[in-house]
Amino acid sequence: MSSILDNRPALAKEVEKVAEVAGYLWQKGWAERNGGNITVNITEHIDDAIRAMPAITSPIAIGTTLPNLKGCYFFCKGTNKRMRDLARRPMENGSIIRILDDCANYEIIADSPVMPTSELPSHLAVHNYLIGKGSTYKASLHTHPIELVAMSHNPAYLEKDVLTKLLWSMIPETKAFAPRGLGIVPYMLPSSKELADETIKAIDDNYDVVMWEKHGVFAVENDIISAFDQVDVLNKSANIYMCGRSMGFVPDGMSEEQMTEISTVFKLPK
Repeated sequence: MSSILDNRPALAKEVEKVAEVAGYLWQKGWAERNGGNITVNITEHIDDAIRAMPAITSPIAIGTTLPNLKGCYFFCKGTNKRMRDLARRPMENGSIIRILDDCANYEIIADSPVMPTSELPSHLAVHNYLIGKGSTYKASLHTHPIELVAMSHNPAYLEKDVLTKLLWSMIPETKAFAPRGLGIVPYMLPSSKELADETIKAIDDNYDVVMWEKHGVFAVENDIISAFDQVDVLNKSANIYMCGRSMGFVPDGMSEEQMTEISTVFKLPK
């Protein structure tokens, strides 16, 4: 069976990145059953032949109007699809969609009529916001990193930047590679418009990774590998902290002066 990826190496590479990250999420235990979602803006890799491709579904309502997404294309993980299957067969467990000119509907164009994640409206709302602010970010990732989710059950860590500073202090690389820290969104119903709105507010408050209390994290970056990397380094710090606590002591962490030095030397945003 032919695929939209055939003879399109740049597009195929983006989908391969999604498959690679999906495998990592499963291996780490961050993607139980069909948990987690990935949505990537692939518009820059779309050629005239793809634009002329007929849809393989009727128009599907997004549930809102997103004016910055007119004519955009996305690769999306399928609803009820498992990350471990997305890793092996991305075009059977995900699909490419086209946003219609009304910016309120989309259609699936390839390879199969795999319905996108139920959280697609939330992901698309974030992408609409990113385009509107002129961001270069094209990838969004939602996953369930165990240690970070566990820490979100402690109300003390949900105050602004408390968890950020703790995680930064565990190992210098976290400050360097997740320099905007971790935004916090209080518990809200998964897939809800309210959750999407609060996530956008957190991103607008200068975070690339947002903790959804008792649920998971949402990360945005230039590509899906970079989005995964930020979550990975933050969760490593959470793991280091928990290892110290399990050995019977509270980790010292780096001092404010040491973290300020890292920010200054590496010219970090925070």
